[in-house]
Amino acid sequence: MLSTLLAFLGACTLIAASPGPSTVLIIKQSLRSRRSGFLTVLGNETGVFIWGVVAAFGLTALLAASEMAYHVMRIVGAVVLVGFGVQTLRQARRSKGAVDGGWEGAERSGWASYRGGLLLNLANPKAAIFAMSFLPQFVPEGAPHLPTMVGLAALWAVYEVGYYGLYVWFVGRMKAVLSRTGVRRRLEQVSGGVLLLLGARLALES
Repeated sequence: MLSTLLAFLGACTLIAASPGPSTVLIIKQSLRSRRSGFLTVLGNETGVFIWGVVAAFGLTALLAASEMAYHVMRIVGAVVLVGFGVQTLRQARRSKGAVDGGWEGAERSGWASYRGGLLLNLANPKAAIFAMSFLPQFVPEGAPHLPTMVGLAALWAVYEVGYYGLYVWFVGRMKAVLSRTGVRRRLEQVSGGVLLLLGARLALES
């Protein structure tokens, strides 16, 4: 069991280290404040746990089997990503004339940060399909399937809270540099552009 858990946590590390929309959003929100970044992490990991539980009950198999359902979720996910990208670019444009320190006043509410992380994860059909294929690999032979998969989903989410929490902490430590208006605006522009490209790629996938 110990070797299975170590292998599982190793796989979780590789998954978290792979750049994706959630990573971009977490870093973007962490540029505003640690609170905003951490709440975005909590929202994202709530989505991870939800998909894990759904996979445990076998419901994501329906999504994988239904081409129409998958395409609908793919388009919804693309729209969400593009929406976040456009919003980020608009924020970068508004911050063009802002003075240093002005971002604190523009910090989003805690609920908005949490909701953004949750929405981005739940709107991603790949997250659902991945949970279905990933978690069963680490269920030990003879172990009860449903409770073990739910437990693994919870461990996955908690582990990623710690992992992405390091991102939030690091961005906070770099605040002296990142709070400069020019640097801040450029990072917003890069984040917005990446989110737009990810959304376009998801929309164009067959």
